[in-house]
Amino acid sequence: MYIAREFSKLWKRVCTETAVEWKLLQEKWKLLLAGLVFQYIHGLAARGVHYLHQPGPVLQDVGFMILPELGKERGYVSENTFATIFISFFLWTFHPFISHSKRFYTVLIWRRVLAFLVFSQALRIITFYSTQLPGPNYHCREGSALAKLPKPDSIFEVLLLNFPRGVLYGCGDLIFSSHMIFTLVFVLTYQKYGSKRFVKFLAWLIAVIQSLLIIASRKHYTVDVIVAWYTVNLVVYFLDNKLPEMPDRTSGTQPLLPTNTKWKDNKSGDLVDWRLRVQMTGKHLDDEDLPLTETNMNAT
Repeated sequence: MYIAREFSKLWKRVCTETAVEWKLLQEKWKLLLAGLVFQYIHGLAARGVHYLHQPGPVLQDVGFMILPELGKERGYVSENTFATIFISFFLWTFHPFISHSKRFYTVLIWRRVLAFLVFSQALRIITFYSTQLPGPNYHCREGSALAKLPKPDSIFEVLLLNFPRGVLYGCGDLIFSSHMIFTLVFVLTYQKYGSKRFVKFLAWLIAVIQSLLIIASRKHYTVDVIVAWYTVNLVVYFLDNKLPEMPDRTSGTQPLLPTNTKWKDNKSGDLVDWRLRVQMTGKHLDDEDLPLTETNMNAT
């Protein structure tokens, strides 16, 4: 009986949250779709620069001098670490569907994340087409059959990206690291909207480890990782100040997003977006700093 009762409560939470998120998705789907389409455009640009790649001697790199090469046999360590980061963040963004305490709306946070990714990736496309460096990875070096792509037989060969082989064995898209774009956007997003102080510390630690693994696996030069660190942080800082702040759901006093999000300001009589008035201070506190609200009491 206990299990059935708890499952019933969970199912109600999922249904309630789905209804709220569905209304948001109906309003924001165009922006989300645009962000997803740009992921394909970014992959297409990376595929295109591979046709321009000219293999040559690996450039002198301080990171390569310090960190021993993982090699072909251990290169999976870097990819597995990134996959863990990606999956963990993806699952965390959907926790409002099952959690008692809700800090954000899944649709809104992915809208924000995709905005960070698109702007960072647009800068990345400009940089790796501006200057093509000889790839340092084993499959991009002189003598490798994968270092240069033959002229495509048809436009479809380019458009299909030769997935997944074309993604895993790309060359030429170096400055700056795409893996670090995703990693840093995810970490910065959790830093602001996450609730566990220890997880925030762990996330930054993993970001540093991921940086070192990318260099050790020779997927990128050290400069590619360093440029990603300051570029992504600047992009997120700039956009975060330009985008309207997401409503903070931790207080338990805010109603669900209404169907009509416009209402009249009492003083001016002008139409105002309801969501922009529910910004609080824009700071999402850690669990340790949250006041004991009715929502938190019910969750315990």
